Amino acid sequence: MELLLRSNDEHEVQDALLSAAYYDPDWRWVQGKCLALSHHPGPRVRWIAATCLGHLARIHRQLDLELVLQRLAELKADPLVKAGAEDALDDIRFYLKFQ
Repeated sequence: MELLLRSNDEHEVQDALLSAAYYDPDWRWVQGKCLALSHHPGPRVRWIAATCLGHLARIHRQLDLELVLQRLAELKADPLVKAGAEDALDDIRFYLKFQ
C-alpha cells in the first residue's frame, strides 16, 4: 500500500487511497495519508484525498476534526478541488453530526 501511495502514477495513488479508506481498519493512518496527499501537486489526488476524508467519516464515524476541518477549509480555497472538499464536509456534517 505504501508503495502505491508514493507512486508517480496518479491513478495508482488514487486507487490506493480509496482502497485504504474503504478497507483499512486503522482510520487514523488513513486520515494521515489523506491529509498528506491533500498537498499533492495533482488536483485529482487532492480531490480524492478530500473525498476519502468524507468516506472515513461515513465508515468509521470518527476523525480528528480539528485537523481535518482545517485542511478541508484550505482545500475549499483551491478552485480545482473546492467541490470535493465541500462534499467531504457535507459527509462529515451528516455522519459525525457536526455543524
